[in-house]
Amino acid sequence: MLEHLFGSQARVKLLRIFLNHAENAYYVRELTRLTKLQINAVRRELVNLEQLDIIAGVNGPGDATTPKRSRARRQEKRYYQANVNHVLFPELRSLMLKAQLLLEYDLAKKIGKMGSVKYLALTGIFVGFIGAPTDLFVVGSVRKERLSRLIRRFEQELNYEINFTLMSLSEYKYRKDITDRFLYSILENKKIVVIDQLNP
Repeated sequence: MLEHLFGSQARVKLLRIFLNHAENAYYVRELTRLTKLQINAVRRELVNLEQLDIIAGVNGPGDATTPKRSRARRQEKRYYQANVNHVLFPELRSLMLKAQLLLEYDLAKKIGKMGSVKYLALTGIFVGFIGAPTDLFVVGSVRKERLSRLIRRFEQELNYEINFTLMSLSEYKYRKDITDRFLYSILENKKIVVIDQLNP
């Protein structure tokens, strides 16, 4: 969706990183690794975004004290960071967040249609819960391979890894009866419950 608005998937991936993590600075190879894009595509979009003043290039540690470095080496250690003072920064960040919410809703909707889903909750990366045992929790009768393929596709869109947990209804009931620590770390922490047929 956003690639149609911004002109390329590469630009959207980079914008998502910069706007969601405005406090961080990144160098080219780091962005290549995070986006899984070719280095030339990353460099091209960085030039475009810097010309638009959406990001700013800053020298990496030590660049000023090592003037004899090769041009390629200096470029490698040049860091890029979101320009939080750009007049459109709040709007762009808001747009990215709303687009992500739509993707998350679409993911949840597709999972809900995959089988007999009794419970579905988004946690972890979806709610900013660092250290959560999982990002997506599903209880019901769903083929794990099919769910895994769907999540891999959405990982490419969202540009981060999604850890998921799938439990059958019988396993869920058993773990709940024995007060399983893993299960309760999900149920008692921050989450967005999308489907709940376990607690009517």
